[in-house]
Amino acid sequence: MGLSIFELFKIGVGPSSSHTVGPMLAANRFLAELSEKQLMNQIASVRIDLFGSLAMTGSGHATDTAVLLGLLGEQPDRLDPDKAPALLKTLADSGQILLAGQYPVAFFKEQHLKFHFGQSLPAHPNGMTLSVKDHAGMVLYSNNYYSVGGGFVLDEQEASTKADATLAPRTIPYPFDNAAELLQRCQESNLTIAGLVMANEHHLARHQNIEQEVLRIWEVMEQCIDRGCSQDGVLPGGLNVARRAHDLYQKLLNREDHQKDQLELMDWVSLFALAVNEENAVGGRVVTAPTNGAAGVIPAVLAYYVRFVECSDQQGIITFIATAAAIGMLYKKNASISAAEVGCQGEIGVACSMAAGGLCAVLGGSPLQIENAAEIGMEHNLGLTCDPIGGLVQVPCIERNTMGAVKAINAARLALSGTGEHRVSLDDVIETMRQTGLDMQDKYKETAMGGLAVNVVMC
Repeated sequence: MGLSIFELFKIGVGPSSSHTVGPMLAANRFLAELSEKQLMNQIASVRIDLFGSLAMTGSGHATDTAVLLGLLGEQPDRLDPDKAPALLKTLADSGQILLAGQYPVAFFKEQHLKFHFGQSLPAHPNGMTLSVKDHAGMVLYSNNYYSVGGGFVLDEQEASTKADATLAPRTIPYPFDNAAELLQRCQESNLTIAGLVMANEHHLARHQNIEQEVLRIWEVMEQCIDRGCSQDGVLPGGLNVARRAHDLYQKLLNREDHQKDQLELMDWVSLFALAVNEENAVGGRVVTAPTNGAAGVIPAVLAYYVRFVECSDQQGIITFIATAAAIGMLYKKNASISAAEVGCQGEIGVACSMAAGGLCAVLGGSPLQIENAAEIGMEHNLGLTCDPIGGLVQVPCIERNTMGAVKAINAARLALSGTGEHRVSLDDVIETMRQTGLDMQDKYKETAMGGLAVNVVMC
């Protein structure tokens, strides 16, 4: 397996990696295919068909607007969220869309964008079809795309042949397909998990300065925390959920000494997670870690390390992210990071597991202890459902990030108190998570048809 750190940690926009970032990237791919086939000048209209979970919770996850922005040529890592409303208004007012920002074709949302509720494409619950017609009304080109979690996208051929390019064998010095192999590689090479991942990353050569790009991931996370702490008001979407991070931040800053207690660090960790996921809920700039719905867990735990652990430094940040990435790669390879496939255990659970391993590493844990921490982080998230009220990434998603972050810290500390020897392996718990996801009813997989989504009335 030759997954990259930068495939798991993507800079993008909220509120969802699978429902926002993925569909936007799918639209980008569609544009590239149209250009490659030299069809741009022949197109009279474009059609968007959303299926499965992309239909059931697409409105609350901004799937429709993400696809439109992607067809305009906007990319998740470069989009200015503040400019998106004006772009969409121009599109709606003009009755046409500028494909790739320069080719005008007819587009009326009511006619050319359809949510197919209760219908799914065969390969994955997050399916969509993009097609274009010529002036005679004939289909020029059409393709299916699947947003398989964490901003990863497959087209119909890739999905039907299981040809996920991100999981294809790549020549790297230290390949591993499961946790047992990862530990074996560390023992054979005398490298840490982070050292092994970074060696692979340098071989993949995704960037000229790998370390600087890893630190940029943290920089964007930290900016997201800071912005989330400075904003107040009500989150969009109709649930009337008030932003809490700003008020909590002010309370923590202004606490008198006699008001403080030994658990105040938990409040700070919760604050960091709240700040990130409130920014995610408003469509702000976040890092998939490994998804947007769980984007607050890893930044919260990493912020805990940076701000409250005395020995923290830039190398520690790199070690944390590289170690967390290694664990995320195992879930991506052997289970799923898509809530539409396995429920929220594949998002909050995976993020908790990754964060626990990363924190254990920077606190001096051995590879065995890191693997133990990651296992604990998932073991106590098994079976977690995805049941967003109103299809919005707000309730219970935002608070679940605070819980995931606190669990991750606890898991790391538990692992550090032992030798690394333990009864349940990380590979065991990943396989259990996969099986649990297969057994889980579809209504608990990001459809807003079960759990809190149907037992809490929107008002």
